[in-house]
Amino acid sequence: MDKRSPWYWNYEGKPIVLLGGSWQDNMFNHPTGLEDHLDVMVSVGANYIRNTMSHRNIGNVFPYDQNEDSFFDLDSFNKEYWNRFSNFLELTYQRNIIVQLEIWDPWDMYEDHQSFGGWSHHPFNPLNNVNYTAETSGLPEIIDYPPVGQSTEHPFFKSLQKSDDGSVLLPLQQAYMDTLLSISLRYPHILYCVHNETGEDVTFGDYWADYIREQASKADAIVHVTDMRRNENVRSEDQNHLYTQHHRYSYIDISQNNAWEGKGQRHYDNIVYVKERIASHPRPINHNKNYGAARHGEEESVARMGRMIFAGAASARFHRPHPIEDPSDMYRKSDYGLGLSPRAQKIIQSLRMVTDELDIAAASPSNDLLGDRDDNEAFFLAVPGQHYAIYFPQEGSVILSLPDRESVWNMRWINLDIAQWEEATILSDTSSIITSPGKGHWVAVIKKK
Repeated sequence: MDKRSPWYWNYEGKPIVLLGGSWQDNMFNHPTGLEDHLDVMVSVGANYIRNTMSHRNIGNVFPYDQNEDSFFDLDSFNKEYWNRFSNFLELTYQRNIIVQLEIWDPWDMYEDHQSFGGWSHHPFNPLNNVNYTAETSGLPEIIDYPPVGQSTEHPFFKSLQKSDDGSVLLPLQQAYMDTLLSISLRYPHILYCVHNETGEDVTFGDYWADYIREQASKADAIVHVTDMRRNENVRSEDQNHLYTQHHRYSYIDISQNNAWEGKGQRHYDNIVYVKERIASHPRPINHNKNYGAARHGEEESVARMGRMIFAGAASARFHRPHPIEDPSDMYRKSDYGLGLSPRAQKIIQSLRMVTDELDIAAASPSNDLLGDRDDNEAFFLAVPGQHYAIYFPQEGSVILSLPDRESVWNMRWINLDIAQWEEATILSDTSSIITSPGKGHWVAVIKKK
């Protein structure tokens, strides 16, 4: 976290804004083209990648060895899986790309999802391993329902309740976590997230958050941990649990605010609500998934990237273009996400150009300083008396009153889809009408001349 502003991350002594977009959720398990993909990210100013520890796609490998009959042995780890993980962490570390690591991924444990996601494929399914049966483990052979926003009867997430009666499950979960941490704790560029959008009881997430912290302490490593709830309502009871557990969860991820619940002004207001809710113990607020056109349309997806940054969030990332699995298509977009498509690259590059112009750790959301502003018309970041930025997600016009009557101010525009600064214009009046140059997503940066 940044020393001047706990709302932002600090890496190698500098405050940073995390921006990203990539092809798949589990990039560690996609070695083909991985280095080039990371290099493209860096070339457009991206420094943030999501990595779920999952095995959903063609070409992915599982964490355990298999015998000649394709049954998994949960006491024998697959070296290739962990080599891929280690290689991924090393490549991202070399490029200063921050990894948000999501460990338990419910989409691998419920109904089938993509090529190899889902319980029918999972090594912990009694039908798939040599270690136990449904009777001896209490684990079912069939799970035919998806992850939801509430707790289910899935025994994988009940292992803590059964740990006192000799359950086989918790030691296996711990062995997996220990192996993961033995690799990841060597690196300083990882943000830990217990789940990918879980609805299960919060005690399971609490246990693993504490476990990660305990193992890190033994390794003399500093870690930041959160959990990601599936509930889209940022005011819900389970989301509130994360807000209040500041000793356990050192940052917040509200990616689901980018789903059906969050749109337009409400999307922005939800972020502001969370900031106000945790103001007594401020922490970075991450958004590891910004969904695509299937939710609200592509322009809204782009607008959410701008609103996140202008609400003072610590990160913003385009979601992956599910269900595209062919590496030759890793720069395509879909209705599920813009990924690292050409348009996503331009948006990321433009937002990086904007944030590089600002003292972001000192900036604060200040929509109240804009006059004649309608909902969702414009969003304002201010370092009072020094510099300002206004984001228009569509055509608009607002009134800006500048505080210094004696100064002359330069204003430069950038269209997020073009990633080039326009020629500067001069604002000499203390009160000016600021009108976006036309259609599209525009940002104005205003500084003293």
